[in-house]
Amino acid sequence: MSPPAADVVRLLTVRGETLAVAESLTGGLVAADITAVPGASKVFRGSVTAYATELKHHLLGVDAPLLATRGAVDAQVASQMAAGVRKALGADWGIATTGVAGPEPQDGQPVGTVFVAVDGPFATVPGSAGGGKVLALRLNGDRAEIRRESVRSVLALLLSELAGEHTGNERAQDTEQNGGF
Repeated sequence: MSPPAADVVRLLTVRGETLAVAESLTGGLVAADITAVPGASKVFRGSVTAYATELKHHLLGVDAPLLATRGAVDAQVASQMAAGVRKALGADWGIATTGVAGPEPQDGQPVGTVFVAVDGPFATVPGSAGGGKVLALRLNGDRAEIRRESVRSVLALLLSELAGEHTGNERAQDTEQNGGF
């Protein structure tokens, strides 16, 4: 059981809030980490693993023209996935992962390009589709390392919001990460 997932469950329990997860490249790993925590059923509403691009539109409400022009590996797509799963599953918080774990590039994006997003009960950003934050990552490592680091990153982003560490910077941020820890 991962400590970030345990912290997420603990904080959501204390706050009396719920969580829904939308996953693409992580294929259910975020939901697995959360549900491995005893007591997760008090806060975890469920998850949607929308691996196929069209499912992001049909199940999560991601804008079809956005998917057609930008592809599934995009900051706005991640934001809309988080907002869509939050709405679809009736949760206080929604988190999402989308990206390229490899071995081949996708949608013109290189392996290691990942976007993680959180949508929750905070002020929305004018002009954004979701009311959340998106983090753009450039991860190193093999497929498994990229996927694990994506899980860690989305849980860390949610924890920063739950802990009230608002920076005021609501746009995507690029970070260099080594997915090999």
